[in-house]
Amino acid sequence: MCGFVAILDPGGAAPVDTLRPLALERARLLRHRGPDWSGVYADPRALLAHERLSIVDVMHGAQPLLSPDGEQALAVNGEIYNHRALRARCAGYPFATDSDCEPILALYRAGMAPEALCDALHGMFAFVLWDRSKGDYLVARDAIGIVPLYWGRDADGRRWFASELKALHGVCEEVDVFPPGTYLTAGMDAPARWFAPDWRPYEAVEHGPTDPAPLRRALQDAVHSHLMSDVPYGVLLSGGLDSSLVAAIAAKYAARRIEDDDRTDAWWPRLHTFSIGLPGSPDVAAAQTAAEALGTAHHAFTYTVQEGIDALSDVVFHTETYDVTTIRASTPMMLLARRIKAMGIKMVLSGEGSDEIFGGYLYFHHAPDDRELHEELVRKLDALHLYDCLRANKSMAAYGVEARVPFLDRTFLDVAMRTAPSVKQLGGGRIGARAAGRGRGLLPDAILWRQKEQFSDGVGYGWIDGLKEHAEREVSDEALRGAAERFPHNPPPTKEAYLYRALFEQHFPGEAAARLVPGGPSIACSTPTALRWSASFAANADPSGRAVLGVHKG
Repeated sequence: MCGFVAILDPGGAAPVDTLRPLALERARLLRHRGPDWSGVYADPRALLAHERLSIVDVMHGAQPLLSPDGEQALAVNGEIYNHRALRARCAGYPFATDSDCEPILALYRAGMAPEALCDALHGMFAFVLWDRSKGDYLVARDAIGIVPLYWGRDADGRRWFASELKALHGVCEEVDVFPPGTYLTAGMDAPARWFAPDWRPYEAVEHGPTDPAPLRRALQDAVHSHLMSDVPYGVLLSGGLDSSLVAAIAAKYAARRIEDDDRTDAWWPRLHTFSIGLPGSPDVAAAQTAAEALGTAHHAFTYTVQEGIDALSDVVFHTETYDVTTIRASTPMMLLARRIKAMGIKMVLSGEGSDEIFGGYLYFHHAPDDRELHEELVRKLDALHLYDCLRANKSMAAYGVEARVPFLDRTFLDVAMRTAPSVKQLGGGRIGARAAGRGRGLLPDAILWRQKEQFSDGVGYGWIDGLKEHAEREVSDEALRGAAERFPHNPPPTKEAYLYRALFEQHFPGEAAARLVPGGPSIACSTPTALRWSASFAANADPSGRAVLGVHKG
């Protein structure tokens, strides 16, 4: 997972000698994302600084990538899974590398419109393409926002773009999240949408009996494509249905090399899986069951509540949020990333996105009808870049590990989101019933029918309880009563939320940064929609999935 900083000033003549050291300083803050190499492109109107994590074409894919005549420069954070098909489409372009990102330059040079260019890319990405010959640029982010991207302006009016907030904080007077599924050129005041799927309105959903074969085939194809790698990789395995399904499909393809259409043996044929939790956690036990059934080389790690508490400041710094749910789940995930990196693994597959597609969160079981549930799933997907995508990407990138999320593959999304929620959940939304259509024949019943656990619960119920106890010791009653005065924007409602907000303020002082974090109790079961579905949610401000009354057992 790479990182970059771009400074663009098409109408001016920026002092390169001054801006280059500043860009290098800012890019250095992102080196955890790309520890393998650094690259810089500079001219009087643009400066791109890139920190690379080499996954594909390790030897020749250094960035920024340049067009053959040097007139266009490209900095990308992401993976383009259909890059070989795009290369064939641009057969006349003199490719200089085997990088999966270089076809972006070829498509641009072919004169493709921004909307069509972005739509042609199947993958996760955030990129800045500078065209020196036209004094123009193209900036874009993937459909769901799997890869982070921020933008802002400095005091001289120059536009800045960066993979993480920390690179812009303090140098830009205004900073914002660059919206998923959008693009921007030099002549535009605001990003425009390139991603507008037809499944967003409920009327587009297919009702009645549905053949599960296309859905299964689309997921298998997504996982298969996401195995594209020239370095050792693995799968995050919590023992839940979704991560276990990804692992099961990956195990099916792991023995052959994806990069040559499965014609030769894989460089690293044994699939490795990874789990983490407190001693005795539900996830660690379930992951072991799944791994034994699949025959993976499994690595189960444990941590203590105190080790997690010790990491909280680092977690807030890397995830750049004070959202309670995100911090709870990011902490064990970041500890796991450190262990994974120590084993020489640079890429992992993860199960993020499945719950938003299949209605997996426990509070979804209170949805009154299919229309409301579908609309809630769309709303959750729209916000995913602020929550689970942010967590998975930044927690893993903190130690130079790339997280890939095949459930958010666009082709799979199109198939899954055109399917009625009641069909996807199967059996009227009963707990675990959604498993039957997705994992039968691949996984043992103990995994297929396991109760849904949020990651922050599944690592061990003592984790959240320990965080609350720690916050109770650290934050006084008086401090919490003054929360609105100290934090007038989005004041924290609990001592745990106050603790994370205070840590965030230490790393990112000022209201501008705080405004980039979604407000209110972040949790699925505390959303306005959920409150409308069941009044019982209103009495419980805790984000844990265990708070979903009448659904969670145990």
